[in-house]
Order: sequence, then C-alpha cells, then structure tokens
Amino acid sequence: MEIKIQSIKFDATEKLQAFIEKKVAKLEKAYEDVKNVEVQLKVVKPATAMNKETSLAVAVPGTTLFVDKTCDTFEEGIDQCVDAMKVQLTKFKEKQRNR
Repeated sequence: MEIKIQSIKFDATEKLQAFIEKKVAKLEKAYEDVKNVEVQLKVVKPATAMNKETSLAVAVPGTTLFVDKTCDTFEEGIDQCVDAMKVQLTKFKEKQRNR
C-alpha cells in the first residue's frame, strides 16, 4: 500500500506524517486489497477554529473511496477520516462478497 501525503499552504512535520502513516496503515485490516491512499491536509481561514481540512482518498480495485472532515487539529481529522473510511471499506467488502 502506497501512502501519499499532500499538505496545502503549509509544511507537515515529520511527527504528523508518522502519525498519518501509522493510522492509515490500519485501513488494511478493514480491506486487504488497498492499492494506494492519498491524504490531503489543508488549512482554511488560519485565524478561525475548525480550520483544518483533512481528506482521504483510498484506491481499491474498481473504484476510489473518499472521505472529507474538518476539525480543530489534523490528528483529530485523520482519526475521524480513518474511522469513516473503515466503515466504507467494510461496506465495499460486503458488496464484493455478495457478487
């Protein structure tokens, strides 16, 4: 599984990148055949609360699943995105089984 991290309008720290890679790696437990994961981190309106936008695009055979969350911190956003993506991957896996 390939993980690509894009930070828009700021530089992501190594600590944040390591956190993202650790969390995203857990997605393979929900669905084994994940090809690659694209993580986008964006700061919108720097002076306001809830200004960290996190999006996760997961490429699986036949489609790409997408999740987008806005939170106070990127860590919180990654946690929420990964949780939501696990649900999507589980549903996708069930659909595959039923075919």
